[in-house]
Parts: sequence; C-alpha cells; structure tokens
Amino acid sequence: MRSLGMDVHRDFCEVAIAEAGSVRAAGRIKTTPAALELFACSLAPDDEVAIEATANALAIARIIEPHVRRVVLANPKAVRETSRRAKTDRIDAKVLAQLLAVGFLDQVWTPDEAARTRRRLISRRCALVRQRTREKNQIHAALQRNLIQRPPMSDAFGVQGRAWLAERIPALPLDERLSVEACLRQIDFVEDELKRLDRIIAADALSDDDALRLMTLPGVSTVTAIALRGAIGDVGRFKTPRHLVAYLGLDPRVRQSGTEPAKHGKISKQGPGEVRGLLVEAAWHAARTAGPLRAFHQRLAARRGADIATVAVARKLVIIARAFCAPAIRADAA
Repeated sequence: MRSLGMDVHRDFCEVAIAEAGSVRAAGRIKTTPAALELFACSLAPDDEVAIEATANALAIARIIEPHVRRVVLANPKAVRETSRRAKTDRIDAKVLAQLLAVGFLDQVWTPDEAARTRRRLISRRCALVRQRTREKNQIHAALQRNLIQRPPMSDAFGVQGRAWLAERIPALPLDERLSVEACLRQIDFVEDELKRLDRIIAADALSDDDALRLMTLPGVSTVTAIALRGAIGDVGRFKTPRHLVAYLGLDPRVRQSGTEPAKHGKISKQGPGEVRGLLVEAAWHAARTAGPLRAFHQRLAARRGADIATVAVARKLVIIARAFCAPAIRADAA
C-alpha cells in the first residue's frame, strides 16, 4: 500500500509518494478533470491519498475517490507546523505523504452537500453585509470631511435618514456628491441581494426541524440557525459539548507547564469566524431578552465585564444548540 500526498494549487498539483519507508517526489499534474482522471486511473485500489484542504480540494477528491482505498482531506495547519524551516510545494507534498503513512495526519471532516450549500450561502451573506457596511462608512466619512453633523435619527439609511441625506447631498462638493450618490446606489443593490438571499435561507430554515428548534433560542435568527446547521453538519462527530465549543473557536486558550497552575487567556478563535460572529451577535441579543441567559450575563458581567459575559452566553448557546441537534440527547432528556 502506498501513501500519496498532493499539494493542491489552482493550476497544478504537486505529488509525492511514501512507500517502503521512503518518500519520493512524483512530479506535477494539471488540475483539469481529464488530467486528474488519468492520474486517478494510474493509482492502485489500496492506495491512500492525502490532499491539503483548499478551495478546489473537494472537487479533486471526488475524482480520485472511486479509484483508491480512501482520500483524506488534511488540515493545512498540520503542514505549516511541520515544515517550518522551508516551505515549498514539493516539501508540502512529501510532508502530507509522510503524515498519512504514519497515521499522524490531522484530517478535516468533509461536509455533505446540504452543509456545503448552507456554508456558501452564509459566506455570501456575510460578504454582502461587509460590503454594505463599507459603503455606509464612506458616506459617514464624506459627511464628516465636510463638517456635517451627525443625523438626528438612529438610522441614517432608513426612510427618515434618506430624506435627511437628500437635503444635505446638494451642499457637498461635486466629487463628494458623486461618491455619496454612488454609495447609496450600491447600498440599495446590496440590500436587494440580501433580501433575495434571506428568502432562500428562511425557506431552508422552515423546512429543517433542527433549525426550527434552534430558532426558539433567544437571539437566534434564521440566518444564525442555518449558519449553525451548516457549520455543525453531523452533530454526532462532536462527542461532548466542549468539542463543539472548541470547533467554533469559543474555548479559552490554555497555557500550563510543570507544576504551575493553568492560565486561561482569550478565546482561540479557531474554526469558522463568520459563524462565531453570528453567535456573539445572537448572545448580545439574548443578554437583552428576559430569561436565564440574561440573568447569567448580568451575573458574569458584574464580575468580568460585558464582553467576556457575552462570549460566555455564546458558549451556552452552542451547548444548547448541540442538544437541540442531537436526537440521542433529546431522547435521553425526554
């Protein structure tokens, strides 16, 4: 049995083979379907292949999987941490092959098609929200540069805010006026795209029982529920709530050596950052909604501050979400 490592790029893959205790480079192949299919046909049925998890790794794995024993998507951090002195495509491919051969490869879970679709939808929505925020910030900057005071209303881009802006745009210099008008058009376009996307996400949430249960939590909207469903996927792969909390990057960093007590720092921020941001936003809303989570937030905020308390509420939401998405846990509770 051979262990193959593939360092994947947009145009080519660097291949290395570990066999009989030695590792050798096997050259490059193009990342076209025809070239990958030809390469896959040259492999033996008992071969194992490790591919660094990048943007096109899953599509490559689908082509190779029918021809080999198994294909492993590897965590890119495992390669970076191993090859510290020098990092080239050839070295990375050899490292992947070596780690796979000795069984030390940090494997990445492969989501199903439903989870991948949800992840892409949430990623697209977060990108649109960031784009809208940039356009709004440019308008605020233009008003500030021309000594126009803050708008009297809370939302400068609502109905009243747009009327207030329309009265002040003519007083701006020509270049500033053109910039503000362009930003307003961009905001309208982005908001229309967000409405279309939110309808798709809402339809998905309404057809999913786990998402409906998640939306009963305070602060959890359809977007947050679908983001969690996409990030978690098969909840059975998390043996304990602590594993899920760590996967979403809400666990504290720990430093401990010798007989010294463990020191806990800030959260690790590993895993999907967009989902973590939505969870913190949901926790912020939950902390302002009457209930046990608000009481917990108030107790902890009095001792540790509001920011730490909000992250702690986000962790509790994750723990509850795991219970909502795990049939075995729900059966035990019943």
